[in-house]
Amino acid sequence: MITAEQKPIAEIRGMISPYKRILVLGCASCVAECAAGGQKETAMLASTLRMKAKMNGEDVVIEEHTLDRQCVNEFVVLLDDMIEPYDAILSLGCGAGVQAVQDMYQELPVIPALNTEFLGETRAQGVWVENCLGCGDCMLFYFGGVCPLARCAKQLLNGPCGGSVEGRCEIDPEVDCAWQTIIDRLSTFGALDRLEMIYPPKDWSRKQGSGPRKIVREDQQK
Repeated sequence: MITAEQKPIAEIRGMISPYKRILVLGCASCVAECAAGGQKETAMLASTLRMKAKMNGEDVVIEEHTLDRQCVNEFVVLLDDMIEPYDAILSLGCGAGVQAVQDMYQELPVIPALNTEFLGETRAQGVWVENCLGCGDCMLFYFGGVCPLARCAKQLLNGPCGGSVEGRCEIDPEVDCAWQTIIDRLSTFGALDRLEMIYPPKDWSRKQGSGPRKIVREDQQK
C-alpha cells in the first residue's frame, strides 16, 4: 500500500493561510491504514486547524469530509454537490489522490496535507515497512519473495556486499540484511540455483524517464 505522514501543522497553516473557506478532505484507503489520512485523522486535523485559527483571531471556516478513495474519479465526483462553498481543499490523500482531486476541480487549489512516502506493508500495528519500488519488472520469484532493490541499502542484484554482520546490514545494524534473507528463503525452497544467474542492471526506463506510466485494461472498461 501507499504510506504517508502528515506535514507539520506550521507548514499546513502556511499553505492554507490565503483561504477563508477550506474543506479538509480525507481518504479512507491506504492513508487511513497507515493512520495518516482517514476519517479520524481528518477530523483531528480539522479540529486542530480550527483551534489554531480561533486562537489567532482568524475568520476562517474549516469543515471536513472523507471519501472512500481520492484516487478514483467515481468517488471524487461525489464532491460535486458540496464543493461550491469552499475556496480551497486541504487533501489528506496520497500524491495520486491530491492530483486526482485537482484534475477534477481545477478551479480550486488542492493543497497536500501529507508527505507521500513509499509502497510498503503493515509489518505490525503502527509499523509500516518499505518493500517495493514499483519498478515495472518484478523479480521477486528469483529472490525468494524479497526485493533487493527496496530492501538492500545498496540495491545489489547479484549477491551480498560482504559487509553484513550476523545477518544485519552494515549500513544500519537495526535492519536485516536483505541478501541474508534472500539466501535463507531460497535455501528453504531448495532454489539456491536461482542465484547462479547473472542479473543485468535494472532497466529503469520501465519506471521513469518516459513520462507518467499508465495501465489500460480494455476488458475492464465499460
